[in-house]
Amino acid sequence: MKFFHLSDLHIGKQLHHYSLREDQEHILGEVISYVESERPDAVLIAGDIYDKSVPSGEAVSLFDDFLTRLSKVRPAVPVLIIGGNHDSGQRLDYASRLLGSHLIYISGKAPESEEEFLQKVTLEDEYGSVDFYLLPFLKPGYVRGLCGGEAPGSYTEAVKAVIERENIDTTRRNVLLSHQFYTGGKETPSTCDSELLSVGGIDNVDVSVLDGFDYVALGHLHSPQKVGAEHIRYCGTLLKYSVSEAGQEKSLHMIVMEEKGKPVFVQKLPLHPLRDVRKLRGNLEEIIARADPAHREDYVSVTLTDEIDPYKPKEQLEKVYSHILEVRMDNERTRKKLEFSEEEIRVQNPLSVFEDFYREMQGRELSEQEREILNRVLDAVKGEER
Repeated sequence: MKFFHLSDLHIGKQLHHYSLREDQEHILGEVISYVESERPDAVLIAGDIYDKSVPSGEAVSLFDDFLTRLSKVRPAVPVLIIGGNHDSGQRLDYASRLLGSHLIYISGKAPESEEEFLQKVTLEDEYGSVDFYLLPFLKPGYVRGLCGGEAPGSYTEAVKAVIERENIDTTRRNVLLSHQFYTGGKETPSTCDSELLSVGGIDNVDVSVLDGFDYVALGHLHSPQKVGAEHIRYCGTLLKYSVSEAGQEKSLHMIVMEEKGKPVFVQKLPLHPLRDVRKLRGNLEEIIARADPAHREDYVSVTLTDEIDPYKPKEQLEKVYSHILEVRMDNERTRKKLEFSEEEIRVQNPLSVFEDFYREMQGRELSEQEREILNRVLDAVKGEER
């Protein structure tokens, strides 16, 4: 069994103020080309299809075009899709029964009642059957109907409750699609600026709940990585969605699964984005001098080290780079300013500060009545603090 593992398409996303429509259209076209050349038995998309729960018409149109092109590949390739935390499960599920008849299987929402179970898709190869279980993103409150009306106490308990009731036959080959923040083993998964995770890891799920699966196709984290074991993997994004990902090499994960008990093989197919994301550092003259015309269209984050602030640096950089994400200064002056800003600043007299602000905004002094009201407010605040 050979299948592609994708996730976190984030269709409709912007990188700073730039639309990524062309970039996403290009990279999804490359996925189609790989499907046509490699002929996988399935394509798995592990959540965050869109960047927003209410995607734009343009974003929906782009994903519709992608699915339409996939459906035209012959022999037909099943496509398995789950909802992520950025998706609206209800919107994803629209027309899912109709699409299922065309080998496009979509599960937008996790089971919420005792009558509902995970969607299971079974495919065959020369070694027998492979069962694919589709587990969309969930929160403990989503599955209270499966737990006697009370929400599980943690994300781990919630995912465990959903999986255990499936009574999975572990003598068969089983694959899970899931979109959660999984942790386990000695290493903490690496994250990027483009991800939104709860502070303190309160939404993490322990990988121990994944015992019994021969491969787990994860979505949610944007860096490709394993979690606890080789067969539990985040494939990462197809594109770089933040400056923090500039050094990463994105790829398309192709998974090869043989008979039960044998380890799966992961092959990373190279991707060729329309534009790269790069970080540049140095003084303005150096950066302009070494600019390569072949990279003019790349998305660049520039850190200037000139001790004297150059004249209109962005305008000068735009002569050699067309997609500038940000221009930062890092010199002795900015470092001192940063050190000062980190010091604790105490306001000795809030009344005088507000009087200055009021004078600036209103063009007049506070009246005696207004000053009395403000004093009462400040006294009340001080009383609360005590």
